[in-house]
Amino acid sequence: MFGVGPATRIYLAAGATDMRKGFEGLYGLVRDQLQLEPLSGHIFLFSNAQRNRLKLLFWDGRGLWVCAKRLEKGRFRWPQVEAGQSKVVLRQEERALLMGGIDLAGSKRRAWFRKGVGASERELAAKSPRATTLLQEGIA
Repeated sequence: MFGVGPATRIYLAAGATDMRKGFEGLYGLVRDQLQLEPLSGHIFLFSNAQRNRLKLLFWDGRGLWVCAKRLEKGRFRWPQVEAGQSKVVLRQEERALLMGGIDLAGSKRRAWFRKGVGASERELAAKSPRATTLLQEGIA
């Protein structure tokens, strides 16, 4: 549905959001509460206090998308946030788990290698001894 690449970030708004908000209301929340740019191409997720409704705001380069989901039974398991924190950053996999009804608190991340967006080969080499060897040999 959306062209979501590795550079696209997913932000969850901490706390409850009034689900009556539409384009302008959610745009204002992203700008004022989350202190982020709504037209950045990142995905912004909001939930109500009962955690049975979710709204998504996304800029595709031509216009804003607002998508909504209402659970007929059950609740979304929103991640816990620290006091004063207004947003949580998720990865694509975590978004899929959250929207699929899986509690992220019960899941565990594996220590897999992930290339950071915009990371240069030299920065990666500083983190990985194998990459350093490959760079020195001219293979990478």
